[in-house]
Amino acid sequence: MIVCFDIGGSAIKGAIAHSADRIEPLGRRPTPLDDFSAFVGTLRDVLAEAGGKPDCVAISITGVVYPDTQAIKCANIPCIDGRKLSDELSASLGLPVLIANDADCFALAEAGAGAGRGHRIVLGAILGTGVGGGLVVDGKLINADGGFAGEWGHGPAVASMAGTPPVAIPAFDCGCGQRGCVDTIGGARGMERLHQTLHGKTLTSQAITTLWLEGDAEADRTVDVLVDLVSSPLALTVNITGATIVPVGGGIANVSPLIAEIDKAVRSRILRKFDRPLVVPGECRVEPGLIGAAILGLGGETR
Repeated sequence: MIVCFDIGGSAIKGAIAHSADRIEPLGRRPTPLDDFSAFVGTLRDVLAEAGGKPDCVAISITGVVYPDTQAIKCANIPCIDGRKLSDELSASLGLPVLIANDADCFALAEAGAGAGRGHRIVLGAILGTGVGGGLVVDGKLINADGGFAGEWGHGPAVASMAGTPPVAIPAFDCGCGQRGCVDTIGGARGMERLHQTLHGKTLTSQAITTLWLEGDAEADRTVDVLVDLVSSPLALTVNITGATIVPVGGGIANVSPLIAEIDKAVRSRILRKFDRPLVVPGECRVEPGLIGAAILGLGGETR
């Protein structure tokens, strides 16, 4: 038995995992953002609820772990930012602690229990508030020791012209410190930024996609530009990794027609040609972070 956690900026979700397909959810608790002692205490409370002594604790968490130092970069939870979180939690909880980025855990979940089953190379793509990703090869997470493999959302990769007909796109500042990242235009906030840039109107991503599905011309233009901007760097990532399936998670994954448009554009821009969908909505719609953390804790392999 292991206890796994899915930790974000708003909530800590826990579960008991006996296998990747046998996960028993535990309580959901608010994430202490500024008090590390309270953060550890919340994990202890979940462990107490689980009962017994687990073999280890496995955590899916927002942020990234630097492989050279094992320090975590997590702007959403200030009390853990910069800490060697695995070592500190292991010392505090008296258990081995494994930690992986939430996008990596999504990729693990999809490779083991979702749309990536049966594929050697699975690129999990996140199109949520922002853009992220993780890479699983031969059933194993490439980022087993922390790192950034599969993070196609960052790096100055956005075209300066996009859409039909082409329109100039500014290189927006990104929270990672660079400019022109896919993250700045590809997720929900990026869609909203594009709509404001193109039409001078402030709308939520949900409103834009609803209008797009209804045939609104301005929303159609925004989505056309977004698909163009996102598809080229995603196609490049597919070429580099050799992924044969790209499950998509995050809020935008719920808009199936939009994922279908991205899939069509990506397949037209890659070297290997597929006669079936490549970019698809993720199948682990409920708690993929917990599923991925469970797989991580159970040996880090999806098969």
